[in-house]
Amino acid sequence: MHPDPDGIAVTLKLATSLDGRIATASGESQWITGEVARLEVHRLRAAHDAVLVGVGTVLADDPELTVRLPGRPVDQPLRVVLDSRLRTPSSAKVASGGDSLILTVAEPRPVGSARVERVESDGARPSVAASLAAMKRHGITSVMIEGGGEVAASFLRAGLVDRLEWFRAPILIGGEGRPCVAALALSRLSDAPRFRCLAVEPCGDDLWERYERDF
Repeated sequence: MHPDPDGIAVTLKLATSLDGRIATASGESQWITGEVARLEVHRLRAAHDAVLVGVGTVLADDPELTVRLPGRPVDQPLRVVLDSRLRTPSSAKVASGGDSLILTVAEPRPVGSARVERVESDGARPSVAASLAAMKRHGITSVMIEGGGEVAASFLRAGLVDRLEWFRAPILIGGEGRPCVAALALSRLSDAPRFRCLAVEPCGDDLWERYERDF
């Protein structure tokens, strides 16, 4: 990996249909991929210091973002939420326990037992650079992004995604489904983030593709 200037290696994990959708138009997303792929995701979580999602993922899916591996105790990663307006409910699973960090541009207030920190904004959202700097202050050296499309796009636009771990399910959702990456505002193909394929392998009924940033 080639970590960002703050020394944090960034992995983007995607779980999509064959046509790159993470949910139907109505928002249904659990579960696109199968049990074997989900087990690999838990192993990937265990290999990172932190996992990160946007508040939209919290509101839609209420994920735990913990590592759950059968018969194997592991150190849990720091669970990080980018939440511009502090919409994370105190009852959210990610706000329970002492291993959660919510980064916001709003005035901090208590949200469950999570730590809440204000960071610099990029427009109306926490900036990527400020978010990485905040994680570094907590000793984080590697983070895996797990959703959603806006968060993925913001890190890709910043050129700070080092690896892709892409799980594709053998289904098609169509253009009305929700894309895994939001708008990148590209005018030329030469500006597109470019990656080099490391491996492609079956993962249960799904396909697991692994990429590294191509410099």
